[in-house]
Amino acid sequence: MSEHIRVSTADGVCRIEMHRPEKKNALTRAMYDAMADALEGAARDEAVRCVLFAGAGDAFTAGNDINDFRNRPQDGGVKPASRVYSALVRYEKPVVAAVGGLAIGIGTTMLLHCDIVIAAEEARFRTPFVDLGVVPELGSSLLLPRLCGRHRAAELLLLGDFFDARRAAEIGLVNRVVPRAELEATAMEVARRLADKPPAALRLTKSLLCRDQEEILARIEEEGALFAQRLLSPETQAILAGVLKPKA
Repeated sequence: MSEHIRVSTADGVCRIEMHRPEKKNALTRAMYDAMADALEGAARDEAVRCVLFAGAGDAFTAGNDINDFRNRPQDGGVKPASRVYSALVRYEKPVVAAVGGLAIGIGTTMLLHCDIVIAAEEARFRTPFVDLGVVPELGSSLLLPRLCGRHRAAELLLLGDFFDARRAAEIGLVNRVVPRAELEATAMEVARRLADKPPAALRLTKSLLCRDQEEILARIEEEGALFAQRLLSPETQAILAGVLKPKA
């Protein structure tokens, strides 16, 4: 288990916290592995009825760690991340997210696989894949147009600008926007309410809502192949080198 992923369980809720606040909770391969372990463990644990994702400090997650991008094996392997992707797509128990701040890249796209998302008023979202020389991931090229329409999705994915919590709620990415001081309590209340529901009925209802798993997984595989190719391209390597270049 990575020191940067903290897991606790109480009242039927497994809380998974991305805890790397000094790096805005940017995700490393070790963190992906730990998140996958936590998700798979919670799936097997009958005492867990709901999963709650949160981030430490003033961020949900700033996305993938850029150093991991550059140091990725030459085969473009994304296995640690793909474990999390597969778990999220296939997850039978309800998943809640508490977004307290920055949600960049996968910090935004993973919300498409959560059942209920609560965001703080200060939360800010961004999908900067094109700006990094890569392509969208986690099925977002399929799910985002379904959520908010092709033109809005194109604006978010092609321009890659920041958007705030109110905008996220407007397009359906977020269920509720609350003051930062109320975020944790509100999200935990929602998670506990879900955990108190009849588990079989809850699981079956979620399965009815999520009948397109194979299509999503196929799109994730397609995105992943393009993503891996782009990571090795001169264009993307130059962009990432510029991102990491020390400031004068």
